Amino acid sequence: MKNREFTYILVFCLLLFALGSMSIAQAQTNGCNSPYSRYGIGLLSEQSVGFNKSMGGVGLGVRIGNRVNTVNPASYSAIDSLSFIMDVGMKASFGQMKQGTTTVGVKNATLDYVHVGMRLAPRLGLAAGYMPYSSIGYKFYSKDEPIAVDGNSAQSVTNGNLYSGNGGLDLAYIGLGWKIYRNISIGTNISFLWGKYNHDLSQVFKENGVSSSSYRGTYKNYNALLKTYKIDFGAQYPIRLSRQDWLTLGVTVGIGHKIAQDATLAIYTSNGDSTQYVASSPFDLPFSFAGGAAWQHKNTLVVAADVHHEQWGNCRMPVETSNSYVPMEGSYSNMTKVAVGTQWIPNPFGKYWKRIQYRAGINYATPYLKVNGHNGPSELCMSIGAGVPITNRYNNRSVVNFGLQWLRRASGASGMITENYMLINLGITFNERWFMKYKIQ
Repeated sequence: MKNREFTYILVFCLLLFALGSMSIAQAQTNGCNSPYSRYGIGLLSEQSVGFNKSMGGVGLGVRIGNRVNTVNPASYSAIDSLSFIMDVGMKASFGQMKQGTTTVGVKNATLDYVHVGMRLAPRLGLAAGYMPYSSIGYKFYSKDEPIAVDGNSAQSVTNGNLYSGNGGLDLAYIGLGWKIYRNISIGTNISFLWGKYNHDLSQVFKENGVSSSSYRGTYKNYNALLKTYKIDFGAQYPIRLSRQDWLTLGVTVGIGHKIAQDATLAIYTSNGDSTQYVASSPFDLPFSFAGGAAWQHKNTLVVAADVHHEQWGNCRMPVETSNSYVPMEGSYSNMTKVAVGTQWIPNPFGKYWKRIQYRAGINYATPYLKVNGHNGPSELCMSIGAGVPITNRYNNRSVVNFGLQWLRRASGASGMITENYMLINLGITFNERWFMKYKIQ
């Protein structure tokens, strides 16, 4: 069996495992069950891979030649010249949503990312892949409110709303990293974003707690099919501190712009009336920038810290008014995310158990959403994990990545939902020496 065949078999097995595990999900909702995904373009996904998910998501200053580090495209210039790298991952989440005295459990599983990387030429690395950008998935019912007493039946009449939504944006990218001068590297990711923005609101009338068709209800559908591009630039500069220590500085910039697709609002009533409004190009992607650093001691210890800032406050959303559907600012807040993380390998060249990669990290993000005029939920995430080497006669450079994350999503405003999740991440990083030239003995 050749190395490539072995790689394909492992990839196939992981994909089957990821798809099969989706049966634990309560609904097919892009791995999301949060009511907060009703706002904005959904809940933003973490743009990291197996090794740095367990390090709090850090990566701006991380340069590791046997990994695809999508956080900073300048890192692609460090990819090992002999290797072809493939990184495939999935995640499962088990959570609890709480509002007042009401608690609801949720669970989900989804394929998380697929990345490949290789060296194209001296000083030039290539990466490409797929990962989610945002997720929309929820279904909940508002509290019934009494509105009248039926004159004929003398029964109390209540009104409530059923909210549901699905969709989100996926991202496919291709990136280059180039070492332009000595230790200075620059890079770019050029991405294609696509997905669905779909929200439904149904007005429900009840008589003595039983649904009634005697009253005219309203159904609303908010819909858009989105396609656009995303461009990010990055740079890294490693500084040698001593024979065994490096400090790498990293920065990235993301270009914000208007998304060209329109959004529609369709309103239907139970007596057959319908109205449709169209909002012209009402969505935006934000301008973003980030800076970070990573200290590496020998090949055993990495300690890193990142700060990300995204200017969502300048972005627009389609907003329903009394008789129109128009793009408006005010649905978002600028978001700042701070992350720190570390990776430790007891002895990269020692016995098997000493080559396991131990990881830990934490990050905190301010809200990017506004909910009914208030700041939405902030996020706190703590993570641990390990990279376990694959050792067999076909491959001794690949790694199975295990990670465990605790995520808390909560708002300071009263009456908001608090969410707590346990996330399980599983990925395999294949590192095959496809480009090694073997000598014939």
